[in-house]
Amino acid sequence: MSTFEDRLLTSLNAEDEAFLKELEQDAGLFQQMGMTFTGPLRYWTAFAFVFSLFFFGLGVWGVTKMFAAESVKYVILWGTLVGFSSLSVGLIKIWFWMRMNHLNVLRELKRIELRLVKAA
Repeated sequence: MSTFEDRLLTSLNAEDEAFLKELEQDAGLFQQMGMTFTGPLRYWTAFAFVFSLFFFGLGVWGVTKMFAAESVKYVILWGTLVGFSSLSVGLIKIWFWMRMNHLNVLRELKRIELRLVKAA
């Protein structure tokens, strides 16, 4: 065996074994969403989630004001606000789903790494 393989075998401890058993079960959607609120980017995720709720509320408020507007000028202005808030929510959601995908890729890489260690 090479020194690399020796280091791999010694690096696998009980914590890694437990983690590997946890990885055997696929995470559901809500588990994946919950995982985004852990790790080094948890504060950014919470920040984006709060902003997403804010922009959604702003969009709902804009729709109610748009339908209550009496002039075409105000309908266009409120409609612009609704469009901006909808775009903002959409972009934040794209970031959130990309974060979930990133964590899934890291999870799969860890699974492969532990399998290699176990097979060596």
